[in-house]
Amino acid sequence: MRIAELADRRVAVWGFGREGRATIAAVREQLPDLPLTLYCTESEIDAARRFDSALVVYGHEPDASDLAGYDVVVKSPGISAYKPAILAAKAQGTQFTSGTALWFAENPAARVIAVTGTKGKSTTSAMLAHLARSLGVRTALAGNIGLPLLELRGQTAELWVIELSSFQTGEAGALELGVITSLYEEHLDWHGSREQYVTDKLRLAAASRQLLVNALQPILMERTQDHPHRLLFGQPSGWHVADGSIRRGTDDVFPIAQLAAPGLHNALNACAALAALADVGMDAVAAAPSLASFRPLPHRLQPLGERDGFQWINDSISTTPQATLAALESLHGQPVTVLVGGYDRGVDWSEFAAAVAESPPHAIVCMGGNGSRIEALLNEAEVPCPVVRVDDLHAAIVEAKAHAGARGVILLSPGAPSFDQFKDYAERGRRFTELAGFDAAHIAGIDGLGIA
Repeated sequence: MRIAELADRRVAVWGFGREGRATIAAVREQLPDLPLTLYCTESEIDAARRFDSALVVYGHEPDASDLAGYDVVVKSPGISAYKPAILAAKAQGTQFTSGTALWFAENPAARVIAVTGTKGKSTTSAMLAHLARSLGVRTALAGNIGLPLLELRGQTAELWVIELSSFQTGEAGALELGVITSLYEEHLDWHGSREQYVTDKLRLAAASRQLLVNALQPILMERTQDHPHRLLFGQPSGWHVADGSIRRGTDDVFPIAQLAAPGLHNALNACAALAALADVGMDAVAAAPSLASFRPLPHRLQPLGERDGFQWINDSISTTPQATLAALESLHGQPVTVLVGGYDRGVDWSEFAAAVAESPPHAIVCMGGNGSRIEALLNEAEVPCPVVRVDDLHAAIVEAKAHAGARGVILLSPGAPSFDQFKDYAERGRRFTELAGFDAAHIAGIDGLGIA
């Protein structure tokens, strides 16, 4: 559905975050006289009216009856497509779309590489854009990474690198290459079940003329085997990591020690980005040296420095137990006290408990909504290191400092969302930074968003 097709229809926008505002602005540019209704939170009403005085604004979540009163509802990505009110309104004929879907409809000829994955999608997207730009390609970096596509309406690029969350993969139009970095349990509260999450994540495959997937993930290999143009990274015949290097087949291309983003998982993200460039016909080998100048994204194994005799690392982006295990693996051999836990969305932590029972960190501090559940699993697994449970992040840091040894590492890698205490992972990371004694203003944003 293109924006012009909204003319003479009853249209509502649901959500007044950055994507909702971009949607309103885009619709106003093309259809300035179209009546628009906005559903937002009560606290956003005044800001919404200042943003667009012609809006009809409701400061509550619409029910099925409200939604059925519109021909089209443009929904923000964080609102689950499986809400009963949405399903009921769809049954009565209401169409639901999004800012992402509108952008794809407006730009059918754009050359797009779309990246998704439970973990690694943001870093891979940013690396990919950085590599393409090093070759002189005018490249856009946008999407779930922090810049709604509609904010770039009317602008042109030779290559669009678009990060898509599992909420957005079904909204993509036809594109040149889809990339799936990994697949674990996540966002079960939005999708309703693990199987639905997997199904939704893999919707990107249907939109992708070529599909690049992680060969080290059996579930990805199994679920994408029927794609007619499937490509792989992580296997020895292609882009992979071995003996301290990123390799293409038997050729060493880039030493991992020169990669600013730490950890084996980030080396594999670099493989995905290089493979994607090669798969669309660009010279990935020529681009590889620019990995040395890639700036790691904030809140992703971000070293903050030394304070009070401890090294502090902010990995607030970690929202799955597997991400926390990857963070611990990247710090193997160091005395790490790790802070885990947060909003409880029912994800299974038993694999994490078994892994740390085999290879324990220095100490584990469990916090937040699922802290007691994680603590119980760790005790059941008889993890051979101190395990402490607290209620919040402040108390977690107090305990971490008490248990971390001299010159120890204190790692925030929660393996869970932040919504029990914070607006998002970024707010959680900034608060961790402040509580550790650093200036949170120095945590930079993501480099390279937009077109360059």
